[in-house]
Amino acid sequence: MKPSLSDETVHMRKDGFLSHMKIMLAAAGVALAPACGGGGGSGSASSPPPPPPPPAAAGPTWTQGVYASAGTFSDKCEVVRTGVDLEGNAFPDQAGSLSQEMFWLRSWTHETYLWPDEVTDRNPNAYTNRIAYFDTQKTFATTASGENKDDFHFNQPTEEYLEQRNSTALPGYGAAFAVFSSTPPRDIRIRYTEPGSPASETSLGQPKLVRGSRILRIDGIDVVNGAGTQAEVDQLNRALSPQTAGEQHDFVVRDPGSSTDRSITLAAANIAPKPVNRFSTIDTAAGKVGYVLFNTFSPFASEKEIADAVTSLKASGINDLVLDLRYNGGGLLAVSSQLGYMVAGPARTQNKAFEQLRFNAAAGSRNPVTGAFNDPIPFYSTGLGFSLTDGQPLPRLDLPRVYILTTARTCSASEALVNGLRGVDVDAVLIGDTTCGKPFGFYPASNCGETYYSIQFQGVNEKDFGDYTDGFAPQNSPNAFAVKAPGCTVADDFTRELGDTSEALLAAALQYRLDGTCPAVPVSSQSPQSVSVSKATTADGPPLELPGQSLSGTNRDMSMPRTQWSTGR
Repeated sequence: MKPSLSDETVHMRKDGFLSHMKIMLAAAGVALAPACGGGGGSGSASSPPPPPPPPAAAGPTWTQGVYASAGTFSDKCEVVRTGVDLEGNAFPDQAGSLSQEMFWLRSWTHETYLWPDEVTDRNPNAYTNRIAYFDTQKTFATTASGENKDDFHFNQPTEEYLEQRNSTALPGYGAAFAVFSSTPPRDIRIRYTEPGSPASETSLGQPKLVRGSRILRIDGIDVVNGAGTQAEVDQLNRALSPQTAGEQHDFVVRDPGSSTDRSITLAAANIAPKPVNRFSTIDTAAGKVGYVLFNTFSPFASEKEIADAVTSLKASGINDLVLDLRYNGGGLLAVSSQLGYMVAGPARTQNKAFEQLRFNAAAGSRNPVTGAFNDPIPFYSTGLGFSLTDGQPLPRLDLPRVYILTTARTCSASEALVNGLRGVDVDAVLIGDTTCGKPFGFYPASNCGETYYSIQFQGVNEKDFGDYTDGFAPQNSPNAFAVKAPGCTVADDFTRELGDTSEALLAAALQYRLDGTCPAVPVSSQSPQSVSVSKATTADGPPLELPGQSLSGTNRDMSMPRTQWSTGR
């Protein structure tokens, strides 16, 4: 998920260069003084001595355990950007150095990281790459289950971060890939497609790609057992991650349950993935059930899309709700809070905390990032200005329970929704698998063109609970470390479309709603990991690299519209 590393050369700062010139002129002045003073030699008797070597570039001095304020180094950049970003804000960059960028990372981590005492203080001047230094600014402890305590330490170019939170359309097919094996025999399938995208276009009477479609060949290259050279793998990677709109590639795919292959051509288009991919009303003998496939709490558009979906479902008269968060890695915590309110309503949430943030011990009663008092995050009942009008009342369903479809990709702000609802005694029934286990979050911090994600808080609910570092799991899960919730363990089903009432997770939710029982999952509905592929013709080869979820959509992001910072909301 991290950008690739590249060596960066430390350039002398402008003020360092001027200091160097002053030293050279002073030295020349000292050498010329005797020749001009007439003290016993001719003016051309000797040449001035050579100038002294250039001084070392000026920069901060590292002292173990001594930290200057992060503000001392903020926006002091080795490479200064000019102009404005895509949101129209002028770049704050000032002339600086790579050393100052890394000293900013050091001080910022010490001030805001959740576990600063577990970070080894390393000398920034010993590093020549800011990303390599950032990778050291974290704890390397593990949890009781042996997982990394901090497995959520990321960075990305700020331009990408802004594109993602503003729903900037980028080249793609509108297909989310599931990779069960990236090396031969490769197994790459489709998780879902975006509505109105090239992947969902109709060809010969059916969508070009459907959930579970397996990719067999691309541009004549055998994806499963071929591509034994790096050049062929590079060609496949380029086809899977197109760089320009209009770029075309030929695919051969096989749909779930089919024994025949299909040939299709996909032309990339500029696509902004929809947070609410689809929603519907399901008629049952026990009343109407709403279904929403909600894939991310980011970008800003997620606020309006989920509110619009709830408005429509409420109008249809539903009395229960299935939230499909199986691929929702998180995003804006404020939108998670809004959804919690829309599910539970005011009677259960008024004057209750959706989430209270716990910062490091030195923070006391204040938020070390914003400086504000650390007040609880409420269940927001109105629009906040992301993509809804600030103050606009949100729709509400007033439900005592909600059915949530989960997998290991259900993370962060999605888990905050589960925990927040449990804190006000709304039954969060889990159908699927153990969630990722991230009760932590951050305020994205941008400095000199890079945006850093570093854990700054742990979230707890109204009941002061937030210890689920090994995830939430349905009650019958064999996971001994996860926090158990009502529901059923069911394998992700790639044989049917999401939203199909016979798809394993949704079918299990409807069954549990009806009689409180869990289904026995037949082998035929297991996920593609169980599909046997002959290895007789397997060729060794490099792994494929497929596009994944954006960083802004796979975390717990505390970003708020600018209008909210001044009000402390």
